[in-house]
Amino acid sequence: MYTLRKKIVLSGLMVTLLTVSSTSWATVYFGEDLGLGESTPLSSYPNANAASASFLSQLTGVGTETFEAPDQTVGQTAPLTLTFPGAGTATLSGTGAIASVTPGTTNGVGRYAVSGSQFWEVSGTFDISFSDPIAAFGFYGVDIGDFGGYVTVMTTGAGGSTTYNVDNSINDPGGGVLFWGLIDTSNPFTSISFGNTATGTDYFAFDNMTIGTVAQVCGQPGGPPCPTPEPPSLALLGLGLVGLMAVSRRKFSYC
Repeated sequence: MYTLRKKIVLSGLMVTLLTVSSTSWATVYFGEDLGLGESTPLSSYPNANAASASFLSQLTGVGTETFEAPDQTVGQTAPLTLTFPGAGTATLSGTGAIASVTPGTTNGVGRYAVSGSQFWEVSGTFDISFSDPIAAFGFYGVDIGDFGGYVTVMTTGAGGSTTYNVDNSINDPGGGVLFWGLIDTSNPFTSISFGNTATGTDYFAFDNMTIGTVAQVCGQPGGPPCPTPEPPSLALLGLGLVGLMAVSRRKFSYC
C-alpha cells in the first residue's frame, strides 16, 4: 500500500488525484474563492463552480440536496432526512442546524447559501449515512477557515475508512466559497463523517450536496461515456503555433 498525492493548479482551480493503493484510486475536485469579509457575500465564485463543473462532468442523473425542501425548516436540527433525487436518500446526524439568510446578504458573520436561502450551519461534527452505497459526493462550503478551522471528510464503506483533508485556506477574510468533491468507484461508501479542526470556534456553512452511485459515474457499466479531454500534445502544439505566429508578425513589422 502507498499514498501518492498529485496536485494540478490551473487558474485557481485545484484538482487532486489521490492514489491510495496500486489497485484503487480516488479523484478529489477542489476549487476555492476567497471572501470579501463577513458582511459581504461573493457575487460569483468561479473557482468553486469550475471544480463543481469538473466533478459533475463525470456523472449523470445525480441528485443534489439544497436544504430547501418544504419539510426542512429554519432551526431544524439533526437527525435530518436528506433527499438526492435520482440517487437515493440519507440521514444527517450530529451537530448543526438549518439556517437561512436573504439572498445577496450574509448572516452578519460570513455565512450564506449558494442557492436559495437555506443551508446547513455547524461548528462541530456531523455524519451522513446513505441508503445505498455511493461512489461520488460533492458539496459547497461557505465561510470556512476564517477562524483557523479545516474541514476533514472521512468516508466509510465495505473497503474500510479513508480520511481526506479539505485544502481550505486559513484566516480567509470571511465569506469565502469552496467546492470539494470525491469520486471513488473502487471503494463505494455508505457514510461520510465531517470533522472541524476548530470545533466550537470556526462555524461553517454547507450547501448543495451532491451524490452519485457507481452506475452514475462515467465509464462505469450503465454510466455515461467519459468526456474526451484535449490531448496535451495538441494543446502544446497550439501554443507553439501561436508563439510562431507572434514571432512572424514581429519580424514582418520590422522589415
